[in-house]
Amino acid sequence: MLKSLEGSWCLVLGASSGIGRAVALGLADEGVHVAGVHFDTAARAEEVEELVEDIRGRGVEAHFFNANAAAKATRARLVPELAALTGATGGIRILVHSLAFGTLVPFTPRAGWDRHLTARQMEMTLDVMAHSLVYWTQDLLAANLLRTGSKVYAMTSAGTSQHLPSYGAVSAAKSALESHVRQLAGELAPRGIAVNALRAGTTVTPALRRIPEHAGYVERAAENNPHGRLTRPEDVADAVALLSRTESSWLTGNTIGVDGAELHAAAGAWG
Repeated sequence: MLKSLEGSWCLVLGASSGIGRAVALGLADEGVHVAGVHFDTAARAEEVEELVEDIRGRGVEAHFFNANAAAKATRARLVPELAALTGATGGIRILVHSLAFGTLVPFTPRAGWDRHLTARQMEMTLDVMAHSLVYWTQDLLAANLLRTGSKVYAMTSAGTSQHLPSYGAVSAAKSALESHVRQLAGELAPRGIAVNALRAGTTVTPALRRIPEHAGYVERAAENNPHGRLTRPEDVADAVALLSRTESSWLTGNTIGVDGAELHAAAGAWG
């Protein structure tokens, strides 16, 4: 049975830009209060404050925290604050993991590149983009903030099965993230909590623009999408809202494509 999300709370990790930003705004339109964690310099402070005011202007609460979401100290500090905000009204209904910070260099020496991947960079990329999902879920669960009916979403990509010269560490992180989703889904099923990965199609975000080869990749993706356009952050936000309206945890442990059939179309021709 579908139900209204109005009055519930979401926690968006990576809330200030790209897909995380769109999800925060989209859920606010559904009447969901928004807690957001982002990691930005002072140069973006005004832009983030405008986003917070935009969310509040939709009639909901918005509390943003500028902190490293992958740090243990951040979780230790914020989980009690989240409990105070949300604990009396059902906890965190929707957790969205949209952290896109990783090293973009080849594994091995390569012409045109002045460096290659180090062990520290690999570990950081996996920790931020994959393992932090597990740690946040553990801490929120321990604080009784994830309850029956809660939904957990992790943002993955087609990079798990595609090759780009600079994308190796991120590809490994996204593969680990999907594995973590399957494991968490199995462990949280008895509690009635659903965990899924959302595989957005090619979406022009600040994270995508940081990929050195992004221009050619974007061009090919646009040609391959039968909708005649790329995926937009709002497409993913719509999917999060739609999937979150049910109390059921039966749809869980999946990697769900939100790509307008882009990946299916890549092998064929569309006119």
